[in-house]
Amino acid sequence: MSELFELHPQNPQVRLIRKAVDHLNEGGVIVYPTDSCYALGCRIGDKDAQERMQRIRQTDKHHFFTLVCRDLSEIARYARVDNWQYRLLKANTPGPYTFLLEATREVPRRLMNPKRRTVGIRVPLHPVVQMLLQELGEPIMSTTLLLPGQEHPMTDAHEIHDRLEHLVEAVLDGGNCGLEPTTVVDLAGEGPKVLRQGKGDPAPFL
Repeated sequence: MSELFELHPQNPQVRLIRKAVDHLNEGGVIVYPTDSCYALGCRIGDKDAQERMQRIRQTDKHHFFTLVCRDLSEIARYARVDNWQYRLLKANTPGPYTFLLEATREVPRRLMNPKRRTVGIRVPLHPVVQMLLQELGEPIMSTTLLLPGQEHPMTDAHEIHDRLEHLVEAVLDGGNCGLEPTTVVDLAGEGPKVLRQGKGDPAPFL
């Protein structure tokens, strides 16, 4: 039976965030709000939790997860960033974007694109996830909460909890955070390339 944490969307309660972090550290899967939509998350090195998220979403082993990071300095540990990439990242994070970058050795192989050795990186602008990352002290391995048969992600935390109460350890209610996924930008080539237009304005990368 999972827990439902009702959080203030702008000033989340630290004690509840720490309970969510405890679940992550114990191998749990959580649902949490972002600046685009709700997401599933677990610790970066937790293979069992990753496989559980794949079962919840019914995706195969080729599904790519995103590393949700606190800031630019954390990105640099997990991705190789040149000067032009750094300028774009600095100007557009935090925000509703997912960036594809060349992965470093810190990234588990199963999280990389096997051909390009890239990884998806994200720095969301949402107080709940910012505090969650600060308390955890490392990125969250994440995927959008898009359940089988659904066209759009779920937006109501109570409905999410009712649906997933036996499949995840905690649902963090940060209010309705929308239906639109992130804009995905490939920064692993010679220049930026918008792969999916979502909530983030693609103009800076065109």
